Amino acid sequence: MQLVVGLGNPGAEYARTRHNAGFWWVDRIAERHRAVWREEPKFHGAVARVVDGEADVWLLKPFTYMNLSGRAVGAMARFYKIAPERLLVAHDELDFAPGTVKLKRGGGVAGHNGLKDIAAHLATPNFWRLRIGIGHPGVGSDVAAYVLSPPRSEELGAIEQAIARGLEVWPLLARGQMEAAMQKLHTKR
Repeated sequence: MQLVVGLGNPGAEYARTRHNAGFWWVDRIAERHRAVWREEPKFHGAVARVVDGEADVWLLKPFTYMNLSGRAVGAMARFYKIAPERLLVAHDELDFAPGTVKLKRGGGVAGHNGLKDIAAHLATPNFWRLRIGIGHPGVGSDVAAYVLSPPRSEELGAIEQAIARGLEVWPLLARGQMEAAMQKLHTKR
């Protein structure tokens, strides 16, 4: 991997919301490696760099708000000439229960506007995704309010467990060993 993006919305009012699960995951990577976030206007977000053994990875948190995430991702990918298959996007996933985390490459965006915008800016959906389950409110018209509200305490614990499982495969992800990471992540415990 060359670029790992965590999706979310900037600002204190969104910091604890379900939609920010991708931010939470990349923040944990930065903490683990003592990487320092710095605001980078040309990339429309905050960036940090992780150098660990043979892995040299950029982290990005777009500050464009979720629906315009592609602006930040596209700017950074173009600047550093990062191919879509060398990009991992961590995001909240309505279709998975809290506690579930899965890795996949490409595919549809399932109504996720952040992923939709990234695919549009990259002109392909063929990038890697770390999908962090947040659950579904049950009714489509409740989705916006649901993703923009904090999880209940039991949901938060499960989401944190999913984030921790994603962090367990971070060394494989950082080295681009995606199939090995997928196998480890998707193996039932």
